[in-house]
Amino acid sequence: MHFGYNLRGIEEKIVAEIFQGYVEKIVFRNKDNGYTVLGLSAEGDEITCVGTFSYINEGDFIEVRGEVIAHAVYGEQLKVESYVIKEPEDDLSIERYLGSGAIKGLGPGLAGRIVRKFGKDTFHVIENETERLAEVKGISMRMAQEIGIQFEEKKEMRNAMIFLQQYGISLAFSVKIVETYGQSLYEIIKQNPYKLAEDISGIGFRLADDIATKAGVMTDSDYRVKAGILHVLTQAGNNGHVFLPKERMLSMAKELLGVEEEKIEHQLIDMVMEKKIVIKQDEEQERIYSSVYYYTELNVARMLLDLNIPYTILREEIEKRLLSFQKYHNIQLDDMQKTAVIEAARNGVLVVTGGPGTGKTTTINAIIRFFESEGMDILLAAPTGRAAKRMSETTGYEAQTIHRLLEISGGMEGSEKGTHFERNETNPLETDVIIIDEMSMVDISLMCSLLKAIVVGTRLVLVGDVNQLPSVGPGNVLRDIIDSGAFPVVKLTKIFRQAAESDIIVNAHKINAGQPISMDNKSRDFFLLQRDNANVIINVLLQLITQKLPKYVDATPYDIQVLTPMRKGELGVDRLNQILQQYLNPPSEDKKERETTQGLFREGDKVMQIKNNYQIEWEIKNDRGFQLNSGTGVFNGDCGIVREINPFAETLTVEFEEGKTVQYG
Repeated sequence: MHFGYNLRGIEEKIVAEIFQGYVEKIVFRNKDNGYTVLGLSAEGDEITCVGTFSYINEGDFIEVRGEVIAHAVYGEQLKVESYVIKEPEDDLSIERYLGSGAIKGLGPGLAGRIVRKFGKDTFHVIENETERLAEVKGISMRMAQEIGIQFEEKKEMRNAMIFLQQYGISLAFSVKIVETYGQSLYEIIKQNPYKLAEDISGIGFRLADDIATKAGVMTDSDYRVKAGILHVLTQAGNNGHVFLPKERMLSMAKELLGVEEEKIEHQLIDMVMEKKIVIKQDEEQERIYSSVYYYTELNVARMLLDLNIPYTILREEIEKRLLSFQKYHNIQLDDMQKTAVIEAARNGVLVVTGGPGTGKTTTINAIIRFFESEGMDILLAAPTGRAAKRMSETTGYEAQTIHRLLEISGGMEGSEKGTHFERNETNPLETDVIIIDEMSMVDISLMCSLLKAIVVGTRLVLVGDVNQLPSVGPGNVLRDIIDSGAFPVVKLTKIFRQAAESDIIVNAHKINAGQPISMDNKSRDFFLLQRDNANVIINVLLQLITQKLPKYVDATPYDIQVLTPMRKGELGVDRLNQILQQYLNPPSEDKKERETTQGLFREGDKVMQIKNNYQIEWEIKNDRGFQLNSGTGVFNGDCGIVREINPFAETLTVEFEEGKTVQYG
C-alpha cells in the first residue's frame, strides 16, 4: 500500500487511519515500555506500524488506529495511537490465525482441516468442546487437549496484560507478574500490591505504591506500612548501611509513608515474627536490620572463623624462603612485610592493610612466591575489572574480578535460575590460597558469596586500605574484620622511597594522621587551584583537561577523571557532564545521539556504569566481527566509550575496557 505524500521533514503527520489485519512480523520490541515496530498485513498490503503495544503476538488479528507519517530514514509508517486485538470472524481469517504459529504444533494444513470441519464455530469448539477437535484427521485426543490449553492460556495472558495496563505496569513487569502469580494476580493487585516488591526483581516500593494508590489501598494499610519499613531498610543498604538505629528508621519511614510513628512501631513485632526484620539491642540503641542483611553478616562472621585455623610451619623455614625471594628479585622487605608472609603461612585468614605506597603489592608478591614454592595453587581476585587488571600486571599472575572467579551466571530470559554464582558451598573453588586485593570495596553480600565458595583448609589473604571509602553496597567489611580483633592483621605503615616522591601519597598519609599539608603548589603532582566563581572554575577545568594535563602527564582526556562531591548545582555531576561533553565530544553530523532519562548520549562519549548489572550480556569480537568471547555482567565503576547508537532500535552500544561490547536498550 502506498500513502501518497511528500517528504518535507523527519516526520510529517498526514491523516488519521484505521486498518485491520494480521501481525505478519514483529521487527522490534522494547520489553520495558512495549514500544514495537511490526509489519501488518492488511488487504494484501503490508503496513509498518510503530507504537506502544502492551500485548501482541505474530499472527494476531488487530485493528489499529493512528496517523500515517513519513519518516526521512525509515519511510512510510503508521504511528499507532490505539489498537484492539480481535477474534477473526470469517473462515479464512480464522484459518490464517490458527496456522500463524500462535498455537504451537498447529500449522497451516491442520488449521485448514479444523476450519473446514467447524467453520465459524471453530473458536467455540476450541474453548468449550475441546475433545471434538479429535474428530479432525491428524489430531489425537491429547493434541486436542493441548490446543485447548494453549488457546485458554493465550486468552488469560491477554486479559491479564490488559488488566495490568490499567495500573501503569510496563510490559516487561506485566509478563513477570503473570508468570509469577497466574490467575491470583487479580487478588494480589487489588489487596496487597506491595507483594510485587517482595517477589519480583525490579519492582520496588515506589512502583508498588503507585499501583496500590490506583487500586484504592489505604495509606495506613498494614501491608503498606510493612512494605515501607522494608523499603527504608533496603535504601539504607543501597547507601552502605547494614542496619539503622530504631529512631532513625522510624523517622525515615514516617517521612516516606506519611503516617504516625506509632502506626509504624506497631508493625515491628509482627515483622520480627514474620522473619522480615531483626531487632538487636546494643549498649546505646536498638538496631533494626533487614533479615537478609543480618543473617548475611552473621554467616560471614561464622565462615571466617571456620577458615581461620592455625598451621604449623617453622618461622625459620619461612624466613629462609623470604631471603631467597629478596635476593632473586633484588628487593628488601621491611619487618612488617616479612611478618605478613609469616602470618599468611601460619593462619587460615590474614588481613594486610596499609595506605598508598606502603608496599602492599610487594607484600602480595612475596606471599605468592612463598606459597608457589610450597607447590600450592593460588587464585587472585579483586572487586572491579580495573583492580583485577592492575593486580595481574603487578604480580604476573592472572587476576579476575570476584564475580568472574565465582562464575556468575546471569538469570537471562528462559533461565530457570536468577542471577547466581555457579561457585558456592556445593561447588567450591578448587585451590589452596585465595588473595583478594582492594578489600575495602567488597560489600557484605559479595563477601558472603565468596566465603560460601571457599572450603575450610584454604588460606584467605585479604588486602586493602582500611582508610579508603567503604564499599558502595551494604557493610564496611574490611574495617569490621579488623575491628573485631578475631583475626590476625598486619598493618603496613612505612612509605617506600618511590612512593615518598609522590605528594599525593605523602599528603594522604598526613591527612589520615591529622597533620597539616602544604598548599604552596610547588609539588609535582599535588596542586590546589583556588577560584571563587563557578564559571571560572569550569574554564580552569577545561584548560587542565584539554591542554595542560595531557602535556604534563602524557594523558588523553579519556584517562582523566573529574570528581565532584554533588550531583546537582553549578559544579555538580549533571552540569559538568554536559559541559565536558560539549567540549570533548561536540555534536556533529556523523555522530548519532540518543536522549534518555539519564541525559543525552552521543557516539564517542565516555561513560561509566554506576550500578552492578549482573544479567546484561557482553561479547568481544575481533576486527572481522567474529565473536572471541562472551559473558554476562557489567559492574559499578566500569568505564567505556559509546561506539554506536541505533535510533530505530533505540539501542546504545558501549565498548568497555578489554574490548567488551554491551548493548543497552
